Amino acid sequence: METFDRVLTDRLDLRRPDPSTDLKELFVIFSDSAGWWYEPAGRHTDPERTRDWLVRAAARFDSDGLSYWTVRRRDSATVIGVGGAQRQNTRAWNLNYRLAAAHQRQGFAIELARAAYSAASSLDPGVPFIAWVADRNLPSRKVAERLGLTNYGLGVDPSDGQHRLAYADRLPPSPTTVGL
Repeated sequence: METFDRVLTDRLDLRRPDPSTDLKELFVIFSDSAGWWYEPAGRHTDPERTRDWLVRAAARFDSDGLSYWTVRRRDSATVIGVGGAQRQNTRAWNLNYRLAAAHQRQGFAIELARAAYSAASSLDPGVPFIAWVADRNLPSRKVAERLGLTNYGLGVDPSDGQHRLAYADRLPPSPTTVGL
């Protein structure tokens, strides 16, 4: 199985996360309340929560060939966030990303999303690619739309049972496949 442990885009270096070396920088990003304005309960308040997230994300590269990367700027090697595509229990690919506030509104999210879509489509083009987006998170809705995903309305995100908008590249074979 092909894996995407490292992908380079024009401006980003996307790498399989390393919980031991990435934890400090990523906890700062995951714990920044400015990044959770649309969903405050998602904010990490303990580094162990971030470490657990990174361990799970790294392990999914072994089982699925793709997961969420640690995102670095190519020009400076600065860690600016996480993101990519990961399998959900429905087998669909889930787009997710979190960028440091100082690196938002610079096109990094769409660059990352395009890389994730390309990798997921290469590994398993037969399943939907979905971005579950909080209704009030307009910046992420715009990224999903720029990626060419269609808003299929509110559904239940299978990763946590929350109601979110389901932006996808296609309808699933059965709406229950993605929680719609």
